[in-house]
Order: sequence, then C-alpha cells, then structure tokens
Amino acid sequence: MEQHSNSKHTSAIALFSGGLDSILAVKWMQNLGFRVYAAHFSAPYLPPEKAIHYARENGIELIVRDITAEHLQMMQNPVHGFGKHHNPCIDCHGLMFRMAGKLMEELGAGFLISGEVLGQRPMSQHRNALRAVEKLSGYGDLIIRPLSQKLLEDTKPVREVWVDKAALLDISGRSRNRQMAMAKEMGITYPAPGGGCLLTDRSYTLRLRELLDRGEGSPENIRLLRWGRHFRLADGIKLIVGRNQADNEGLQREAYHGIYLKLRDWKGPLGLLTSNDVSGDLLARAASIVLSYSGKATSPAYVKYGIDNICDREILVGKLGEAELKQDMIAYD
Repeated sequence: MEQHSNSKHTSAIALFSGGLDSILAVKWMQNLGFRVYAAHFSAPYLPPEKAIHYARENGIELIVRDITAEHLQMMQNPVHGFGKHHNPCIDCHGLMFRMAGKLMEELGAGFLISGEVLGQRPMSQHRNALRAVEKLSGYGDLIIRPLSQKLLEDTKPVREVWVDKAALLDISGRSRNRQMAMAKEMGITYPAPGGGCLLTDRSYTLRLRELLDRGEGSPENIRLLRWGRHFRLADGIKLIVGRNQADNEGLQREAYHGIYLKLRDWKGPLGLLTSNDVSGDLLARAASIVLSYSGKATSPAYVKYGIDNICDREILVGKLGEAELKQDMIAYD
C-alpha cells in the first residue's frame, strides 16, 4: 500500500484490551505499513494484566496509562447510563477515545483505531452506539475501526486517503469465526472471549456500589475489590478474606495500610482489615471469620495479626456458623 507522504498520517493510536479483536486491529494496520502505538487505559476494575500479556505474546509494544481519576469522575453521571450492572460502556469507550486522542497529540500520531466490530455487542457496538462514542470522545472524525470500516461512514483518515478503505475489512455480527481464521493465518495468540472489565461482573459491581454509596471509593479501596470475600464490619472498616492462593497473593501485592490476619498453625486464607485502629471485639470477629474459612483448622485456634502484614501478635478465637458469616458478607443471597 502506498502511504501518504506526511509521517503524521502513517501512525495511529490503538485502543488495546488484549482481546482478539484489538490484537487483530493492531496487526492488520501494522501489516499495511502503519506505525501503531497500542494503548491500554487502566483502572482498578480495568486491570492491565491481560493486555500486557497478549501484547508481549504478539510482539506489540504497549503503553499503559492509569485513568482511574477520570473514570471514577465519569461514572458519577454517565451520559448514556449503565448497562446490566455498573458498566457505563458507551461513556467508557468515549472516555478512552478521548484519552487516546490526547495521547495522539502527545506522540504526534494522525488518527485513532480500535478493534470494535459492528454488531458484535448488541448494547454498545450498534451504529448509534458507535456514533455516540465518537461524539463523546471529541475526536470522532479521526476514528477508524479497521475490522468493520467498510460498513461504516467514512471518517477523515479514509476521506483524505491516509488509509485505503479497500484495504480495510467488513466484519460484523457476534460470530468470531472470521477473526479466529485470521488469527490462525497471521499467527496471533489470543485469549478466550470475556474477562477484562470487572464492571460487568455481578458480584464485583455489588461490592463497588456498596463502597461508592458509603463514600469510600478511593482508588486504594477499589483495588481491593478484585480479591476475596468482602465483609462490612463497621463504617469505614471492611474485612477481605482470600478465597485461594491467588487472592492471598493479590492482597499482599496491594500493600494496603491495614491489619493483616492469618492462621498460626494451619494453612488458610489471608485476611485484611481496612483500618489499623479497631476495637478488640471487632478484631476478634475478623479473626473468627478468617478462621471459619479454613476447613482443616480446629476451633478454637490462634490467628496471628499485625499492621502492614507484620503479624507479630495473636488471638485465640473460634469459628462462626454460616448464618453469622452471612450477616456481614457483601454478597447476593
């Protein structure tokens, strides 16, 4: 393909989730000779791990930018509201394109791309939704969607022939067969569908709404929502209990300034109290909850605890019954 002589018109910013469609969009444009800056915009409920992994797997250089503050502000009053749970998909995509537009100006790129496929997601990728995203972004006339662009209205990169429309694609609908065939032909490694945005998860969004309704929605608190079972013990005080080793390790990585709890003599979950100033009764209840999720531990048993994961004290507690555990748990029945 013969490209425009202006180097600005031969480079683009790509929204990159790490999913099949975003990988294909980047690789397709690279194969056409464009320089593509893949960008992942992260927040506590938009974790970057998948994007980082599949960018590396496919030889894609990735820029990761944290947009937690902007995203939380947007979620206070999304123009197009929420989906089934707490997912403001149209407003979220509009925000990401707006942030990508700023990155485009920063890096001197010419336009924006994404892996969106017309009709793949009935609530957020129909024509009106795509137009709404463009309007919200402030950069609508610089967006192209390489996998479906032949089916969409021409934007400036196409009208001015920075990008040859004939070289773009006409994929639509929910089937991924065509994309999977392309991936096989191009040697692309990609994840199974789903995952990514935690705002579409029913249990996660229940915990998030509870946190926001109490005015405790700091980025540090929101990051904890990814891990474990959550218990509300008092205003400003929650207990998180790991469900498995991955949760335990995740809680440790967060390095939250609180009280950590773990069994002295048995293997079991890690607990985290989101305050380092709690009453003796509340501490004992937290320790009992942690003990209750170790099936092999005897009751009573010793639970070690301490601030910032330095568990240098211990308390003897007994297990709680299922009904008592449910009293404090933030979960659907």
